[in-house]
Amino acid sequence: MTETAMNQRPAPTTFQPAAQGPAVPQVDAKAAGLTPAGMQPLATLARRRRLVLALNLATLGALLCGLWQVLGAGGWSVADGAIFVAFLFGAPWTVLGFWNAVIGFWLLHGVEDGMARVAPFAFAGNEPTPIAIRTAILMTLRNEEPARAFQRLRVVKDSLDATGEGGWFDFFILSDSDDAGVAAAEEQLAAQWQREIGEDGRITYRRRSDNAGFKAGNVRDFCERWGTDYELMLPLDADSVMSGEAIVRLTRMMQAYPRLGILQSLVVGMPSKSAFARVFQFGMRQGMRPYTMGSAWWIGDCGPFWGHNAMVRIAPFRDGCHLPVLAGGPPLGGAVMSHDQVEATLMRRAGYEVRVLPEEMGSWEENPPTMLDFAKRDLRWCLGNLQYLKLLDLSGLRPMSRFQLVWAILMFLGLPAWTLMIALLPLKVVEDRAIEGYPAGLAAALYLLFLGMYLSPKLAGFADILLGKGGAARYGGALRFVVSAAIEVVFAFLQGAVSSFRTTLFMIGLLFGRSRIGWNGQARDARALSLATAFAGLWPHLLFAAYLFGTLIVLSPTVLLWSLPLTAGYLLAIPFAMATALPALGAWFAARGLCGIPEDFDPPAELVAIRRGGSA
Repeated sequence: MTETAMNQRPAPTTFQPAAQGPAVPQVDAKAAGLTPAGMQPLATLARRRRLVLALNLATLGALLCGLWQVLGAGGWSVADGAIFVAFLFGAPWTVLGFWNAVIGFWLLHGVEDGMARVAPFAFAGNEPTPIAIRTAILMTLRNEEPARAFQRLRVVKDSLDATGEGGWFDFFILSDSDDAGVAAAEEQLAAQWQREIGEDGRITYRRRSDNAGFKAGNVRDFCERWGTDYELMLPLDADSVMSGEAIVRLTRMMQAYPRLGILQSLVVGMPSKSAFARVFQFGMRQGMRPYTMGSAWWIGDCGPFWGHNAMVRIAPFRDGCHLPVLAGGPPLGGAVMSHDQVEATLMRRAGYEVRVLPEEMGSWEENPPTMLDFAKRDLRWCLGNLQYLKLLDLSGLRPMSRFQLVWAILMFLGLPAWTLMIALLPLKVVEDRAIEGYPAGLAAALYLLFLGMYLSPKLAGFADILLGKGGAARYGGALRFVVSAAIEVVFAFLQGAVSSFRTTLFMIGLLFGRSRIGWNGQARDARALSLATAFAGLWPHLLFAAYLFGTLIVLSPTVLLWSLPLTAGYLLAIPFAMATALPALGAWFAARGLCGIPEDFDPPAELVAIRRGGSA
C-alpha cells in the first residue's frame, strides 16, 4: 500500500457536539413514539405504509383479475400459466412506481407543505448556523482518468471555500488503481495539489495495493484509519460533483439531527455531449423527482443510499455497517458489490435514520455515453442486487429495510419475466385465434393501462415541469420541452427493450456460472460505436427480433403492430446503439437544446468551471 501521509492539523475550533446546530427538540424518541432523530411519529409512517400497501395490493389484484379473464378465455394452457406467474414477478415494480409517482405529484402540486411532509429535517439546512463538525470528502477511484477526477474534486473544494465554511472540510483521494500509469498520474496530481494548498492535512492521497471489498472496502479502510478524526464523510464517485452550498446545507441538517445516519441528496445528470446520455438523463430527471418524492413520503426513516453524493455519519457507519463476505464462490458469493443499500439497512438497524432529500440542489453525476456502457453498469448493479438473496436473513433488520432488499432484487428479477411473456406472444396468438368471444377489448385495455403505468413517473415529471411556475422556461421553453419529452418516451421504449433482454441473457448466464462482471474505470466521453462493436454486443437481440417479427408478421400483423412499443427495441438495437452514440447527433441535439436540462441553459458556476478546466 502506498500513501501520501496526512499531517494532522488542529480542528478550526474546539470540536463541538452536533447539538450545537439549530434548536431541535431533544426528546426520548422511543418513549415519545418518534423516529430515532425525533422527526416524525412512527404512527404516521405506519399509516402511510399501510395506505401504500393497500393501494398496491388493490391495483395489482385488479390487474391480475383482468389478466385471469384474458388468459382463461379459452381454458388454461402451460403458456397461460407461465405468463400469469411471470406477471406476478414483473408487475409489482411498475405498480409501486405508479403509486410513488401519483403520491409524489400530489405532494408537489396538491399540498402546500409537500416537502415538509417528506423531509421534516430540510429546514435546518436553510438556517444560517455556523458549522461545528468536521467532514471528510472522499473520492474513490479505480483506474479512472486522473486529471478529470482531480479537476472535479478541485471544483468541489473551491465551491466549498467560497461559502466561507471550507475550513471544516478535508479531502481524501482513495485510490484502488492497479494501472501503473494511472497510479503514477494520481500521485503526481495529488502532490501538486498539496503543494498549491500549502495546508497540512487538507489533501490526502492513499492508494491500496489491492481492490479487496471493491469500493466498500476502500471506504471501510478510510473509516478504520481516519474515521475518528471526523464526524461526517461525503463519498463521491469519480464523476461526482457537488456545489459548496449543497454540501453546507446537508452538513447543517446532519448537525441539527445527531441521529440522522445517512442523508442522500437527489443526484441528477450533468450536461453531456452524448446523445444517449442527454436523452437518458432528461427522462431520468423527470421520473426521479416525483418517484423519489412519493417514495420518501412513506419510506421515511428507512430511506435509500446510493453510495455517493450523500452525507454519512462515520461512527455508526464504521461500527454498525460491516458488510459480510457472502458464502460460496462467484458470481453471487464473496464481497458485496451493490453495497450501498445494504449499508443503509445496517445503519437503520444501528438506530440511526436514513433519509433522502428529494430536491434538486446542486448534486450531479455523469451518465454512461453509450448504450453498451450503460449495459455494463446495469449488469454490475444486477449482479450486486441479486447478491441480496443471501442477505435476506440478516438479523435485526427493520421490516421496511428488509423490504428494500427484496424490492432491489425484484427490480432485476422482473426483467426476465417480461422477456418470457414477450417470447410467448406468438404461441398465445396461435392458441387464442380460434377462441370465440375472445376478450380483445379487455386485453387491449389492460395493455394500454399498463403502458401508462410504466411511463407514469416520467409523465408525472413532465406535468410537474409544465405546471410549475417557470418550469418549462428552465428547459428552454415549453415547445422544446414537449418535443424533448416525446423523443424521450420513444427512447425509453427502445432502451428498455435492449436493456431488459441483455439483463435476461446475463441472468441466464448466472444460472450456469458463465456471467462475470468486473469493477474498473468507466467510459465518460461521447464516442462513436462501430458496426462491429455494436453487433458483437447486441446480435442476440437481432436473433430474438427475427423470431418475434418473423412469426408475428405471419400469424397476426395486428398483434405485431400493437407490440411495437415493447418489441421494436429488439429489432433496432444495433442501429439504436450506434445512432445514440454518434458525437454528431449529440452535437445536433445540444445545438438545438433538445433533451437539455436546466444546467444546459443556465449552468451553475461549478459546471462552468469544469467545462473551462478551471475553478468554481
